[in-house]
Amino acid sequence: MIVSVSGLSFCYGSAKVLEDLSFTASPGEITTIIGPNGAGKTTLLKCVADLFRHDGEVTFDGNTYDRMELFKFLSYMEQNTDLDVDLNVFEIVLLGMIQSLGFYVSEEDIQEVYKVLDLLEIRQFADRKIGELSGGQRQLVFIAQALVKNPSVVILDEPTSALDLFHQYNLISFMSRITKERGCTTLMTLHHLDVAYKYSDRMVIVSDHHIYAEGPPKEVFTKQMLKDVYRVDSAVMTDEAGEEHFVILGPSRD
Repeated sequence: MIVSVSGLSFCYGSAKVLEDLSFTASPGEITTIIGPNGAGKTTLLKCVADLFRHDGEVTFDGNTYDRMELFKFLSYMEQNTDLDVDLNVFEIVLLGMIQSLGFYVSEEDIQEVYKVLDLLEIRQFADRKIGELSGGQRQLVFIAQALVKNPSVVILDEPTSALDLFHQYNLISFMSRITKERGCTTLMTLHHLDVAYKYSDRMVIVSDHHIYAEGPPKEVFTKQMLKDVYRVDSAVMTDEAGEEHFVILGPSRD
C-alpha cells in the first residue's frame, strides 16, 4: 500500500512543529524518518496514523481513511512501551487483532498470536505479565502486536531504543526481511544512524520543521547532511564486505 504525505503541517498551539512535508513510502520498503531530537519525527508518525489532527493530506493507495478504518490495515507502535496494566504478553499481542478482549477470539486468532511470538522468539513470555519484562523484551512484544494482524502499513516509533547493539541490528534486519516478504509498507524512526543507513530503503530527514532531504540512503545520507542536520563531523569507512559506514568524529568544528 503506497503511503503519500502531501503538504503536511502541524502546530502545538502556536508552536510550529512540521511545515509542508511531502514524501511517499512504498510497499516492500522500509522508510526511515531521522533527524535531531525535537525535529518532530514522532509527531510526523502520529499524523500519518491519524492520531494527531494536521493540515495537508495523507493517503493510502490514493484514499483517505478515518482512524477506525485505518485500524483494519495499519499498525502503530508507540515509542513508550511502559504499561501499567494487568495483562500478560499473549493478551497484549492479541489486542493487535481486536480492540477489546471482550470480542470473540477464534482459534485462528490464537494461532496467529503464537505464530508471531515464535517469529520474534518470545513465545516463552506468553504467560508473563507485561510489567515483569525488561524494556527490550517489552519492545519485542509490542512489535509482535504490530505485526500480528499482517498489516499493509506498519509504523514503528523508535523500535530499538531499549535494545543493545546486537539486538538492534538483529531486529531491524528481521523487519527488513518481513517487510519484503509480506510486501508491507514500513515507516519507522531510528536514532542509531548506522542501522538506519544499512537497512533503510528510503530515508526522510527532518530538520528545522521541514524535510532536509528524502530518497535512498546512498543519495541523501552524506557527510554534509550530518554536518548540517546533526552538527557533527564524520568520515566514511569501508568494511571487509565492501559496505560503507559513517564514523562520527565529534561536534562540527565549523
